[in-house]
Amino acid sequence: MADKTESQTAPPLGPPGGASPDESYLERRTLRRGSAGPLLLTGLGVAYVVSGDFSGWNNGLAQGGFGGLAIAAVLMGLMYTCLVFALAELASILPTAGGGYGFARRALGTWGGFLTGTAILIEYVLAPAAISIFIGDYVESLGLFGLHSSWPVYLACFAIFIGIHLWGVGEALRFSLIVTAIAVAAVLVFAIAALTDFHVDSLNDIPVKDGAFGANSWLPFGILGIWAAFPFGMWFFLGVEGVPLAAEETKDPARSLPKAMAAAMGILLVLALITFVAATGARGSAAIQSVGDPLVQALQPDGKPTTVSRIVNYAGLAGLVASFFSLIFAGSRQLFALSRAGYLPRFLSLTSRRKAPYLGLLVPGALGFALAAATGDGARMLNVAVFGATISYALMALSHIVLRRREPGLPRPYRTPGGMLTSSVAFVLACSALVATFLVDKEAAFIALGVYVVALAYFAFYSRHRLVAAAPEEEFAALAAAEAELARD
Repeated sequence: MADKTESQTAPPLGPPGGASPDESYLERRTLRRGSAGPLLLTGLGVAYVVSGDFSGWNNGLAQGGFGGLAIAAVLMGLMYTCLVFALAELASILPTAGGGYGFARRALGTWGGFLTGTAILIEYVLAPAAISIFIGDYVESLGLFGLHSSWPVYLACFAIFIGIHLWGVGEALRFSLIVTAIAVAAVLVFAIAALTDFHVDSLNDIPVKDGAFGANSWLPFGILGIWAAFPFGMWFFLGVEGVPLAAEETKDPARSLPKAMAAAMGILLVLALITFVAATGARGSAAIQSVGDPLVQALQPDGKPTTVSRIVNYAGLAGLVASFFSLIFAGSRQLFALSRAGYLPRFLSLTSRRKAPYLGLLVPGALGFALAAATGDGARMLNVAVFGATISYALMALSHIVLRRREPGLPRPYRTPGGMLTSSVAFVLACSALVATFLVDKEAAFIALGVYVVALAYFAFYSRHRLVAAAPEEEFAALAAAEAELARD
């Protein structure tokens, strides 16, 4: 009953004699319907992640060695696969821009919805800020236009790519698909070139750490190294869960979303396998464990650039652009949904004539640029984003379990293979990954917790009493509460 009461505040009144208050409120907060089909959605799912193939994952070698990172990547791949199947079912039930917030709102109430949505927002605001810094590093290393990795490059990234998003979602997703295709093709070119110089002995060439429990040549940092490598195993897949955020702009979302999510996850699993094995086998785990461009270094054993390494280097920039661009999209849609429902200030969900949530793009963009320019610490921001992501994964998997148990008769156009067992595996692994973030970067974890505390205070003392019952996710949850009350009577 508490959720029902909290969501009854009406939105602002519309014009006299015009639409009803609810209709007027939602008319100014609508997205362009039917702009994305299965191909664009699959490209979006891969775009979220593809930059992780070019950089970041290799730092897990310094935590767990080849064997530790390999096991961590397999377990994180399993977690994401299970999570994607669970989210595909939830997205077919509630295809709205709220994504994870909407799923948790139905299953876990207003508090669960806000906790999930905030965690997702932390991920999708911090990750683009971090990637803008990595783009600056690539621009500087490639000597493009004589630029250095500094605030003018970060500003150009946000300004240009937010501008494309303001142009329209269809144009934005087509741009993302093209850039992603270039990046994926480059990974395949890299794999072919690197595998010609593959040596098994190179995989486990990191020295064994003395005193580490269970340490050997394959696990140089012992058993604990596997756990510490979890966050880096995630980098092969981090972001793919954002596909449902495009639900309101999708053609036939109940059918398109599950297909696209499964296809994107399949592509990412293949890319992760060939990238990891080819890079470590060609250059050696020790040589690439801490470099910023592991694929390029894997193709330059003597340090001299080759034609293929230059191609991969430029494509690495394309991969970063693809992920930066798509993560901005995801963050704007999560912010739009939370604002439309009243969890965050309502003006943030207003849309333009081209049906783009312009403030949902500009405000996070300004915040991301400010963080990038002020800190220049992309690795720290990514670790904060990973912390937020793991919280959202656990809550979304839990939402699937709760809805399966509480509402078994709910119409499900798509059903998760394995049912609650699948989402339970995702839940356990997500909780393990959450704890692992403290092993890697305690400061990042506590920064994320601090953001959470501020957001929860805002919700507890202000916004939870001003939710908008007409928002799709709130309406869906209210209907469930009413049906449950009727069943009790």
